[in-house]
Amino acid sequence: MRAIVHDEFGDPARVLSVQERPLPEPGAGQVRVRTVLSPIHNHDLWTIRGTYGFKPALPAGAGTEAVGVVDALGEGVSALAVGQRVVTGGTFGVWAEDFVAPAGALIPVPDGLTDEVAAQLVAMPFSALSLLDYLEVKPGEIILQNAANGAVGRLLAQFAATRDEKVIGLMRRQHDVDVLTAQGIPNLVATGHDDWRDRVRDLADGARIAVAVDSVGGDASGDLTGLLSDGGTLVSFGSTGGEPMRVPSGDVIFRQITVKGFWGSKVSASMEPGKRAELFGELIRAASTGAITLPVQGVFGFDQVREAVEVATRPGRTGKVLLRP
Repeated sequence: MRAIVHDEFGDPARVLSVQERPLPEPGAGQVRVRTVLSPIHNHDLWTIRGTYGFKPALPAGAGTEAVGVVDALGEGVSALAVGQRVVTGGTFGVWAEDFVAPAGALIPVPDGLTDEVAAQLVAMPFSALSLLDYLEVKPGEIILQNAANGAVGRLLAQFAATRDEKVIGLMRRQHDVDVLTAQGIPNLVATGHDDWRDRVRDLADGARIAVAVDSVGGDASGDLTGLLSDGGTLVSFGSTGGEPMRVPSGDVIFRQITVKGFWGSKVSASMEPGKRAELFGELIRAASTGAITLPVQGVFGFDQVREAVEVATRPGRTGKVLLRP
């Protein structure tokens, strides 16, 4: 089979290549899946660079989420059937024509969902919904987030709307605000305006800004803590800016701001099965009814992976880039 592989860590646009690999055979409790579509996530690219919390042995495959069709069952697997469409959001090495996963890591896909939606159903949407659940905001409290035009940013706002919770989203450009507003996402502020902080306070309208979600890092972290209400919490979700968080010590000492991190893999691994089932049910309903949207920027073949990576890292992108074998 053909698979996307890297022999060294580095810039994905430089180190990734398509190579021939042995077709994997499923062991006991495992399933082999024929890949249909797989998205490119930031954490996939960080892993390829060698800067993520997980560092695979080289040479390494890539990719963690995919929709595909079951084409072989390992011993003892009875809950799935050959020909069934499934998704996985945490199986490493899915940028391949076929991959093997534990049966328990695969989720059957309802017929009403397209491959394009199903391909990105788990990792970002489930992370966003898990994050929203993790924040535990009280009625009337507000969530503030930057990178609101990113996949998780859009989804967090959409999930919050289904729960009647308010999110104020920050992004750099007014153009991005206009695009997301047209998609029905409210309470957006462009930080390119000199008075953007005043606009945030106006949208809050006196309500407590209890939590801020930081996906950028650098000075943006301090921008968020400066807008949090006293005793609020800054949650680090990512660092797309590539810089260490810079938080004024005065906010932490005198205003009692708490700083903590959220890593979806850790939270998911420790989640009670009942809570996981509850959130997946909420996720499937939201995707099926259109309460959340999962736009696609483009679909690229494996041989176009370097071009796909360039598009996936392009500023202002509003949809996911998908890979097709």
